[in-house]
Amino acid sequence: MPSYLTAPPHRPGPGRRSLLAGAAGVASAALLTGCTAGSGADGRASAARRLRARAAEDSAELLGRYDAVLAAHPSLAGRLGPLRAEVKRHAEAFAEGRAPASASPSASASGRGAAAPSASASPSVPSDPEKAVSGLAKAERELADRRGAALVDAPPAEARLLASVAAAGAAHAYLLTEGDK
Repeated sequence: MPSYLTAPPHRPGPGRRSLLAGAAGVASAALLTGCTAGSGADGRASAARRLRARAAEDSAELLGRYDAVLAAHPSLAGRLGPLRAEVKRHAEAFAEGRAPASASPSASASGRGAAAPSASASPSVPSDPEKAVSGLAKAERELADRRGAALVDAPPAEARLLASVAAAGAAHAYLLTEGDK
């Protein structure tokens, strides 16, 4: 008796539709990455430098807020000192790996360089110490949120640093508000 095959034999491996769908996905991914502004190694390095510069500025601004609160309320030094020291380290970490555009050798030698807060942008500080601390907590929380949002477009090394510093900022905000209870 002859054997009648009702279906073609199954071939191992992906089918034609799977291959076409995969090829279309690869082609669209190549188009998307090839058409983005600043693609290539120079574009990625430039984006990383801009991200680090902005993050260093944000940390320097936050450091300035801590300094202003501590200047207005020296009695908070024990509570805010360790958090301020962390913010300073964050500013320094973001400043690493980027060439400061206007930092002079004497500014770098003094440790102020790119991480120094600008004197002209001194924030106003409430006369009530707890309101001043609440303002710091709000600033920490807002910066942590912005850094978390920036993770989406950040290169891998900068994303890791941003994530770590954003988590530290969220912890700082928690510690600052927890002292109120």
